[in-house]
Amino acid sequence: MAIKTYPFDPSEALSSEEDIAEYLSQVLEEGDQDEILRALGYVAKARGMTQIAEATGLGRESLYKALRPGAKPSFATISKVLAALGVRITVAMSHASAQPVNKAVAKVRKAKRVGGSRKVA
Repeated sequence: MAIKTYPFDPSEALSSEEDIAEYLSQVLEEGDQDEILRALGYVAKARGMTQIAEATGLGRESLYKALRPGAKPSFATISKVLAALGVRITVAMSHASAQPVNKAVAKVRKAKRVGGSRKVA
């Protein structure tokens, strides 16, 4: 007797906010653009593609096209999708301590207090 198999659909396993956050974090950490788009598509499907399309102002088919591997959606489109999904991307240093970032922020703040802008001759 042959074993019947079915394709795995990750959207069916994304049932909680924690699952979605962990899944997207893992995929984003790996950094593969096609996998990121695929993951956003799975999350959108888990949340309801029609609702996400309406929230982004995109047509449902346009949303499917934007989130398929190989697509080149604009940053504005990705931002709308992230907002509609209720998630956000945060930035962290990948290999250095936070100290250089804090120094850079302090330097920018000091420059704003001192003069605000530089004149170029």
